[in-house]
Amino acid sequence: MASITFNSVQQQNQLFSHTLYGSFDEKENLTQFSNRSTKPNSQHFDGSSISEMENDEKSHGQDRSSGNRDDCEIRLSEDVKKFALQRGFEIYEKMCLDNVPMNEASLTAVGRMAMSMGNGDMAFDMVKKMKPLGINPRLRSYGPALSVFCNTGNIDKAFAVEKHMLEHGVYPEEPELERLLRLSVVTGKGDKVYYLLHKLRASVRKVSPSTAETIAKWFNSKEAARLGKTKWDHRLVKRAMEDKGGGGHELGWLGKGKWAVSQTAIGADALCQCCGEKLAMIDLDPIETENFAESVASIAIKREKNSSFQKFQKWLDYYGPFEAVVDAANIGLFSQRKFKPSRVNAVVNGIRQKLPSKKWPLIVLHNKRITGDKMDEPINKALIEKWKNADALYSTPTGSNDDWYWLYAAIKFKCLLVTNDEMRDHTFHLLGNDFFPRWKERHQVRFGFSDAGPEFYMPPPYSVVIQESEKGNWHIPIASEHDYEAERTWLCITRANSCVSGEDSATIPEDLQSLDHNKGQARSTTSKEVKIKSHSSGNTEKLAQKEHKNLTNILQKSMSSDHQTILSKIEASEELGNCLIDFQI
Repeated sequence: MASITFNSVQQQNQLFSHTLYGSFDEKENLTQFSNRSTKPNSQHFDGSSISEMENDEKSHGQDRSSGNRDDCEIRLSEDVKKFALQRGFEIYEKMCLDNVPMNEASLTAVGRMAMSMGNGDMAFDMVKKMKPLGINPRLRSYGPALSVFCNTGNIDKAFAVEKHMLEHGVYPEEPELERLLRLSVVTGKGDKVYYLLHKLRASVRKVSPSTAETIAKWFNSKEAARLGKTKWDHRLVKRAMEDKGGGGHELGWLGKGKWAVSQTAIGADALCQCCGEKLAMIDLDPIETENFAESVASIAIKREKNSSFQKFQKWLDYYGPFEAVVDAANIGLFSQRKFKPSRVNAVVNGIRQKLPSKKWPLIVLHNKRITGDKMDEPINKALIEKWKNADALYSTPTGSNDDWYWLYAAIKFKCLLVTNDEMRDHTFHLLGNDFFPRWKERHQVRFGFSDAGPEFYMPPPYSVVIQESEKGNWHIPIASEHDYEAERTWLCITRANSCVSGEDSATIPEDLQSLDHNKGQARSTTSKEVKIKSHSSGNTEKLAQKEHKNLTNILQKSMSSDHQTILSKIEASEELGNCLIDFQI
């Protein structure tokens, strides 16, 4: 063996991190698939349309996304790879002989070397050594072992890796879950597929096109058709759905027979446009909501100076509650560089008309936006004074981040938040909580402007998450680039012998499904057509009533008893007059 010496432990760690990671990286095996938009249609779905879409995107976007990738990529011959592998193990053996302390990066590098040899057991052993050495394994630490076991079809050892991850506080993400799902589909393990669908439901919610394709392959398989209960206790299933907040019961496959997999869209009435089933609005845990509000406040208090955030909390206690919070800076600067109070006022007027109590929303605005040459103009000064007189404006102090203020207020009052801010920057990553996207989905109102005034994209009356129904049907949302709910593609998965049309409730005979599929383009529906269909299914008045009912459901917990009294009177008047009470400010 060649003589190897280290000047320091740090030198050894750098050697592994920079040299071995580059040679033995499992990224090719565990790739995070990017979200791509898909077009919904009601045709039979076997996964091929998503594959074609991905291939088309790759062929058209290859030059854009990769640039001169071939020119920048370092290609190694097999001899060089073999030498690097041999050298790596020499370094590792020398470290062991000299009792050199190792870190997570070093052990993971050895695991990657083991992966390149197809030795999953050795890669897994590297992870098992970490905890006894006082090292916390990371998600990447498990990649090599998981990759080998999945590639070789060893399902027992692959799930042993997943079990070890959970026991050590490491949670698999979509690439890892998809790899396990593919393995489960190939090996026909329906219990594992069911388990992983609920794992995806809890942690991923909206799946990538690649994962959707894998799911479709399972439901189109013979193994999937053979599994399931023919009889079950409907009361037990319903109770389980209620206990879990709706959208899933986790009691196993229900029904038996061939599955029908289609692409679809969900209408403004929360009904699937393929099978007609209504999707659930999954409850948010009130304790989890309270803990989330406290975590936002604790971070804000540490970051804000002169107890400014505590002053804001006291202000909210005095002037609240509110049914909506407006991110004024985001609105006033929408599609322009100069702040326009008139745009904020238009949005405030518009959202106020939609609120059940018709109360003023809270307008959060940094104090630098309230002063300046432009703000001295009579019309702007008048708007600011009007907001102040209504006790609806809170100006955040110099040096503060107004993001914390409007976010905390919206969470505290469980109310709507009007902003186009996607809240993806480092500020919100500090929260480190998977509750956040669930909360956003339920409470964020996006906006736009047209010649007629502001347009609002209200929270959907259903949860955008994998849903399992009381009948055993499944609805799978597919992630897209823009994530506009009205244009989102879903997979509708029902037993073929019980699939019903959204237009008529008659059962579609199994022998007619292939005929229906062969109609091809004649029955295909584009994204635009689906959107029109959802709005033409009922008149504008009915849609407005549904939206009103949905907002009432979201906001009812945040309203005081006085507001509820007012609301009940307004609702009684609306019901009596068969109309919606509206007004202009």
